[in-house]
Amino acid sequence: MNALISAALRTFTDPGVPPSRLPAPLDAAVSQLQSVALLAARLYVAQVFFLSGLTKLRDWSSTLALFNDVYQVPLLPPVLAAYLGTAGELVLPVLLVLGLAGRFAGAGLFVVNLMAALSLSADDFSPAAEAQHTLWGVLAVVIALWGAGRWSVDRWLATRAA
Repeated sequence: MNALISAALRTFTDPGVPPSRLPAPLDAAVSQLQSVALLAARLYVAQVFFLSGLTKLRDWSSTLALFNDVYQVPLLPPVLAAYLGTAGELVLPVLLVLGLAGRFAGAGLFVVNLMAALSLSADDFSPAAEAQHTLWGVLAVVIALWGAGRWSVDRWLATRAA
């Protein structure tokens, strides 16, 4: 059981810096650019979702009304969907900013984003909104697949464990 838990923790906290086969000078430049890109993606996605979560908290009665009347979240009762969506929008971005459990946070925000997109009817989902959700989803998947990068708590933990 300990081995299973340990493997799961390693998966969720893998900093995601893959080995490279580029010439050394080019590898160093690409590695730095990857770190900058992953940090920018983490900060951007975290800001979008955290601000959305704060908006929901500011007027909780309106949030509940939206989940009851407008958002049609599949498989979940509206009140539970409101609580889970808001919690995800507030907790997961903090993990992303820190780069702690970055893959988990990226995957979690991808699911939150997907549920948000699926819960809106086609009439309420403009092309601009669709483009934004697509961008957020792609960035969340990139973080989930490649990890939080060099400038993260995940990386710090990995170097301490090695």
